[in-house]
Parts: sequence; structure tokens; C-alpha cells
Amino acid sequence: MSDIASTLTTIQADAIAAITAATDERSLDDARVAFLGKSGTLTKASSVMKDLPKEEKPKVGQLLNQARQAITAELDAKREALIAEADAKSVADLDLTLPGRTLPTGAIHPLTLMQDRVTKIFRQLGFALATGPEVETEWHCFDALNTPADHPARNESDTFYFDSGKLLRTHTSSVQIRTMEETAAPPVRIIAPGSAFRRDEIDATHLSVFNQIEGLYVAENVTLSDLKGTLEFFFKSLYGESTEVRFRPHFFPFTEPSFEIDVKLTAAGKDAKWIEIAGCGMVDPAVFDEVSKARGNEAFGSDKVTGFAFGMGLERLTMIEYGIADIRHLIENDQRFLNQFA
Repeated sequence: MSDIASTLTTIQADAIAAITAATDERSLDDARVAFLGKSGTLTKASSVMKDLPKEEKPKVGQLLNQARQAITAELDAKREALIAEADAKSVADLDLTLPGRTLPTGAIHPLTLMQDRVTKIFRQLGFALATGPEVETEWHCFDALNTPADHPARNESDTFYFDSGKLLRTHTSSVQIRTMEETAAPPVRIIAPGSAFRRDEIDATHLSVFNQIEGLYVAENVTLSDLKGTLEFFFKSLYGESTEVRFRPHFFPFTEPSFEIDVKLTAAGKDAKWIEIAGCGMVDPAVFDEVSKARGNEAFGSDKVTGFAFGMGLERLTMIEYGIADIRHLIENDQRFLNQFA
């Protein structure tokens, strides 16, 4: 019994000496393995337990546990000391009198800022957000919207087609069609922000990929007055109560009557002028008829419901709001430009 106790005392002393001599994490781990590992000195010493008389095993077991706990505690203390030493070295040359370094401030992109503002205004009027796929079918993008086969927008020079016959949507009006397809019954009141794609030459006012926000309201007895009231409220909320809004007759295949919307705005140091800003109109009955065919019922029958639709480019709204002269600034990720919105 005395021999075992002496052996354990020696092992514990040797282990503590090795731990104290360790100068880094690696040498400390070597000491741990040497004494507490599977083939470590203390582990081998514990193998005598099986050969001891029954009455000696509790005492020897207690001595083994005490040695193991003492070595483990010394390992933990040394590890903390090494970490503290490394931390102290890492800041040894730190000059606490130096001024702090200012971190750059991030910013929300101006297009996102505008989309959030537009969405908030239309939500006040009860419009919900709707989304749809950017890769579309010709039916959803053109046929259902009363766009004839010979319409210029359907030409490959204007639209991005895939070999499958599908295409990149040229407007978010396709979301309006999908919403009417999937909604159990009117009323429908949605706005659909998202990307659209056209084969436009890129210049100061055109991009081949741009962002639209379109709206649709379908119910019984929706009138032109509802359309005008909604959009006048929107533009006055966006640009101020004194904003003048006018509706000019126009043509769109999917609305009848159709209108272009102009807003009278004043740029800094310049006279007020009318700026074309959106398109709108009452949903053409032919659109309701196509939707009804696809649905297989008359929930959206042209003899039961009426509605209005509108659409506008978010880039155009953003350029007007912030006085941006070149649309390409919105996609070039130039920090000198974007930092203005931080």
C-alpha cells in the first residue's frame, strides 16, 4: 500500500513539474498526454487496481482520483495562464492614446428605399404584396393580357426568350394574372414589385433589367373614379399634397380606357414641368375572359367584375426623388454614389 502511495505521489509531482515547464499549448498538451493519456503514466499506474486485495481498493482508488484531480486542476490553471500571457503579448504594443478608427456606415440602396416608401403608401390603401416567377410563359406575359401575336413587345428583338419557349417577363403584369388565377374569388387588391427584362440599349435612362411596381384592384363596380382617386392619393403622399397629377389618354392592350400619368414637379433651380411617370387604365374585359377560361369558372367574369391596373418604374421614381441624372448609377455599385444615402 505504501509503495503505491509513494508511486502516485511521485507521478503527481512529475506531472506538475512538466506542466509548470510548459511554454505553449502544444507542450502543455504533450504533458497531459504523458500523464493522463491512454498510455500515460497515471493511467498505467491505475492498472494495479485489478490485482489489489478487496480491502485496499477503496483507499488506492481514492489516491488515484486525488492525483488525477490535482493534475487536471494544474493543467487548467496553466492553460488559463498561457492564454492570459498570449493576450497580454497581443496588446503589448497597443497605444491606448491613438484615436479610434471609424467604421464605415452602411446604407439601404436608394431603390430599396423607394420600394419601401411606395409599398407603405399602398398598404395604407389596403393593397397586399404579391409575387410571381421571373421566368414566365407567353400566356401569362402576353396572351392573357390581350397582347396580339404581332405586337412588337413579343418580338425577339424586344424580349429575352429561352429555347423552351418561356421568357424573362417584360413586366410584372404577369403577377396580376397569376393572382387572379389563384384567388378563390374577388375582391383582389395587390401590388407586385419586382424585376422586369427587356432588350433595351443601356443608356442614361434605360436598362435591360429594371424594377417595376404594378397594381391591380378587381371587385364589383370598380370605376375610373376609384383609379384616379387611388393614384392621386399615392402621388400626393409621395411628393406632397400640392402635387399636380394629370391623366392623358393612351393605349395599352390590357386596359380600356388607358392613360399615361404625368406629375408636375419642380427641380432645384428650375421651373416646374410635367413628367411622365406611370401608366394605368381599367382592366380590359378580354383579360377577364382569358382568366375565366384558365380558371374554368366565371368568378372573374367580365360581366361580374371590373377593375383597374397601373404600373410604374421604380428607377424612374427614384431618379426623380433624389435628382439622379443617370440610371446607370443605380447598378454600378460605386461607393462614392451609394455613400450619399448612408
